[in-house]
Amino acid sequence: MSTNKKNLTTSWGAPVGDNQNSQTAGDRGPTLIQDVHLLEKLAHFNRERVPERVVHAKGAGAHGYFEVTNDLSKHTKANFLSSVGKRTPMFIRFSTVAGELGSADTVRDPRGFAVKFYTEEGNYDLVGNNTPVFFIRDAIKFPDFIHTQKRDPKTHLKNPTAVWDFWSLSPESLHQVTTLMSDRGIPATFRHMHGFGSHTFKWVNEQGEGVWVKYHFKTEQGIKNLDVNLAAKLAGENPDYHTEELFNAIENGDFPAWKLCVQIMPLEDANSYRFDPFDVTKVWSQKDYPLIELGRMVLDRNPENYFAEVEQATFSPGAFVPGIEASPDKMLQGRLFAYSDAHRYRVGANHNTLPVNRPKAEVNNYQRDGQMRVDNNGGGSVYYEPNSFSGPTESPENKPAPLPITGVADSVAYDQHDHYTQAGDLYRLLSEEERTRLVENIVGAMKPVEIEEIKLRQVQHFFKADREYGTRVAEGLGLAVPQEV
Repeated sequence: MSTNKKNLTTSWGAPVGDNQNSQTAGDRGPTLIQDVHLLEKLAHFNRERVPERVVHAKGAGAHGYFEVTNDLSKHTKANFLSSVGKRTPMFIRFSTVAGELGSADTVRDPRGFAVKFYTEEGNYDLVGNNTPVFFIRDAIKFPDFIHTQKRDPKTHLKNPTAVWDFWSLSPESLHQVTTLMSDRGIPATFRHMHGFGSHTFKWVNEQGEGVWVKYHFKTEQGIKNLDVNLAAKLAGENPDYHTEELFNAIENGDFPAWKLCVQIMPLEDANSYRFDPFDVTKVWSQKDYPLIELGRMVLDRNPENYFAEVEQATFSPGAFVPGIEASPDKMLQGRLFAYSDAHRYRVGANHNTLPVNRPKAEVNNYQRDGQMRVDNNGGGSVYYEPNSFSGPTESPENKPAPLPITGVADSVAYDQHDHYTQAGDLYRLLSEEERTRLVENIVGAMKPVEIEEIKLRQVQHFFKADREYGTRVAEGLGLAVPQEV
């Protein structure tokens, strides 16, 4: 490995002082738009592929409805959650993350779980995965992480050395790596997996009182996963297996359903909880914050045209409705910008006027023109604000609730650096058979890594999570147990 030091720079040649932490207002943020390095990384990353999605390129979608089954309106003023029995139309897109548009469905990869609720107050997008955590916790590292999952620029082949080099140098990834390499890394179908909002969000009620919230979609079909050998066989024989299975199930009237539950945390608990509740590499213990049923999602209609509805569907974690707001989660803060920016590039500035993205609620704004404007472009109405001609005006009651912040503007890491407790807990929750398969999957994935130093560095993380975990991986790779661990 080369030891020659080169300074990382921006595209205009300025040296970068911190490439691991985005600039925030105080330790917990929010993230500052003055962090031009972060914005450049995300904006450039969104424009690296034409025209398919940079991530989540391969996917399948379906229409359905969400029905409230438990009244939690004391916690949120969101209209679509206001009363038991209320139904809201929705569209969902499932996807793999790293592969291209023509890649196989049955690879080991997280699955995207993106839900668009067409509410009476506008669209609400919940853009999550089938895992409750993620590999990184600051958006400034996202382009680098995804580069490791893509093809090497010289060989145009997948590069396990890059994957494990990044993970071994980013110990916060260990919890998600353990999840990915477990049986749940290859779900049997899109119907047989849970979904998660992953991030922490904020709910606000009519009185302006807030709580922190996490979303859990629990499959009513039960969890089923694929054996690695069967998954590899299907990848060659039927690379569209998950897409086909979902379409056929709905076409045959076997409508998949999920129960939506939430965890609710009082705002003040964020200052004392044993893990930072805004760190997306961590979960909240369900013993501390039990799951509370909220509603039920049912998929009952296939798209009529894949391109028009699935490929052109756009989702953004920043598509909020009154009563639901962002948290200081640094990964979420970056996604609030990056997702909509990706859509403006990939589909166009007017992507929300396309039928699959168009809100059911009336849209009134002063956005005009741009490529592929498919509505009447505002007609002859007033096109600026403020104005004297009764144009749309703001509604102060819908302003986001205030979020007190303290501290200095700086590139700051999360306070807590315990990357091992929850990964170790997850390992110890697995049965002996599940642990064996987990270790076999990790060993198989790490064997192609070309540099032993990377393997040793990663094995140390497994040791810190659980001694047995690290020992078994080390033995599988033929490595000596690191003495310092």
